Amino acid sequence: MTTPPLDDLLARLHVVAIPMRVPFRGVTTREVALVEGPAGWGEFGPFLEYEPPEAARWLAAAIESGYDEWPAPQRTAVPVNATVPAVAAQRVPGILARFPGCDTVKVKIGEPGQGRSDDVDRVAAVRDHLGPAGRIRVDANGAFDVAAATGLLARLAPYGIDYIEQPCATVPELRDVRRALARGGLDIKVAADESIRKAEDPLRVARQQAADLVVVKVAPLGGVRRALDIVDACGLPAVVSSALDTSVGIAAGVALAAALPDLYGACGLGTLNLMAGDVTSDPLLPRDGTLPVCRPVPSAELLQEYAVAPAREKWWRERVAACYPLLPA
Repeated sequence: MTTPPLDDLLARLHVVAIPMRVPFRGVTTREVALVEGPAGWGEFGPFLEYEPPEAARWLAAAIESGYDEWPAPQRTAVPVNATVPAVAAQRVPGILARFPGCDTVKVKIGEPGQGRSDDVDRVAAVRDHLGPAGRIRVDANGAFDVAAATGLLARLAPYGIDYIEQPCATVPELRDVRRALARGGLDIKVAADESIRKAEDPLRVARQQAADLVVVKVAPLGGVRRALDIVDACGLPAVVSSALDTSVGIAAGVALAAALPDLYGACGLGTLNLMAGDVTSDPLLPRDGTLPVCRPVPSAELLQEYAVAPAREKWWRERVAACYPLLPA
C-alpha cells in the first residue's frame, strides 16, 4: 500500500456531516472524512467512539482508495439487498420503496429498548412486502445470548430466514447458536460480522466452525486487498457490506464485491438510501437491484453544503494524525 506523508493526506482532506433519514444504530448524523488522492477518492469514517488502534484500519482503507488501484473486477455490477432499520412494522413498506429491484432484505433486530415481538412484527412486514420468493436476513449486532438468539430464531423461522448475522458477541457463542439451530432442525445459517471486522484474529471464526459465512466490510478490515485476503484465508462464502458510507465508501465495497471469485447472493451495499444526502450529484443508489463498479467524484458544492463546523474539522484532522502512526504495515 502506498503511504503518503501525513501533511499530504491532511491537505487533501474534506470532512462532511450528512443527516440520516432514520436513526441507524443510534446514528442520526453521519460524519466522515474524504481524501482526494491521485488514484481517486477515499473515505475515512470510523464511528466516533472508535479508538485509534481500530480506526487506523479505516484510514488504511481510505488511503488505499485514494492512492492505489483496486484489484481487477470479475464482474461489472453487483446485486445489493435492502436494509430495514429497527423501525416499527408499519414503516417497513415506505423504507423498502426506496430500494427498487431488491429482492433480498436485511432486517435489524435486537434493538435496545425494543421487545422481541417488535422484531417478529418487523420481519413479518418485510415478508408481506416481499412475497414468498424474496430472501430475508436478520442482523443482531451481537445483541443476544445463545438461548435468546435461538428462541427468537424459532419464532422467525416461519418467515423464511436465510441467515442471522452476528447473533451473539463472542465466537464460542456463535458456534453454540450454529449447533443449536442444527439440533433444532432450523435451516438458518449463522454469519459472522463483528467477529471478523473487530477481531485481532479474524480467522478464528473459521477455525472454530462458528459460522456458515462471513460478512466483510472494506473500511474496518483495512482495504479491498486485505479484505480479499481474509475471505480467501477463511474459506467461507462471503457477503460484502457497508458501514453507513457515502458513495465514495460504497464504491470501495462494490470494488471488493466485484473482485471476489464468488459472491453469496446480494451485498449489503444499498445503505446510502438510509442517508438524507450524499457528496456526489450522481449517488451510488441501487438500480434494478444492482450497483455498478465505478469511482464516484464528490462535487465541490456538496462538499461545501455538508461541511462540518471548524471545531469538528479540527477534531477529525487530529484523529487522522493519531491514527497515522498506527497504520498497518
